[in-house]
Amino acid sequence: MTATPATTVANLRDLGGTPLSGGRTVRPGLVLRSGQLDRLDLDADPVVAALGLRTVIDFRTDAERTDHPDRVPAGARLLVADVLADKVSSGRMPAAAQLKDLLSDPAVAEEHLGGGKAQALFADLYRFFVHSASAQAAFRLLLTEAADPEAGPLLFHCTAGKDRTGWGATVILSLLGADDETLMAEYLSVNPAVKQAFAPMIEGFTGAGGDPDIALALIGVFPSYLEAALTEVETRYGSMEKYVREGLGVSDETVEALRARLV
Repeated sequence: MTATPATTVANLRDLGGTPLSGGRTVRPGLVLRSGQLDRLDLDADPVVAALGLRTVIDFRTDAERTDHPDRVPAGARLLVADVLADKVSSGRMPAAAQLKDLLSDPAVAEEHLGGGKAQALFADLYRFFVHSASAQAAFRLLLTEAADPEAGPLLFHCTAGKDRTGWGATVILSLLGADDETLMAEYLSVNPAVKQAFAPMIEGFTGAGGDPDIALALIGVFPSYLEAALTEVETRYGSMEKYVREGLGVSDETVEALRARLV
């Protein structure tokens, strides 16, 4: 997989080109991932315009979508699939959905996220991606749409394009036959783009006395985060295929269609 040239979309990446078992690769131009599309400007962005996007899946919460609504290309469908809806409805807004608020006050961040608490929160969040009903519904929609030729080129995203989006990419690539090393490399590869996008916020936070380790725990992705989700899959279901079949409720026929379309 490769990042696209500079665009108005943060952290835009094509899953195409990712190496798979048997010397195969993911077909380019069909499934892409990114951060939010609030700054998309097709007139100034020939890279995205050339993609011909037909479907956009937005994993964000109601509050995130209201604050930074997507700018969707004309003719593309926008599908909302709120991964975190169950957490929000229980009154527990996850850190992944409030990065800017948490990085605006070093004292509050230290209280709630210092001493390894941030890493523990993200590990818990990734387990939530696997077992919660709202997350399962969102990732079921992703797989169903990605398997459908009528969906056309599809882009899925959250806010930064690293956590909810990272797990979605992991599930797709795992089903297509990427090995563990490739899955982790793809997951971690977004770090430079995410850190660049949030650089002013990180600098402001650390300049005001904030702990840089907290900032990195919030902004970056780490192997332990993804490993928490993969372990949850193994513990609850035994394999990614069973997680997809039993947890997400995606049929074997849909998985085969996904492979036929994307490999």
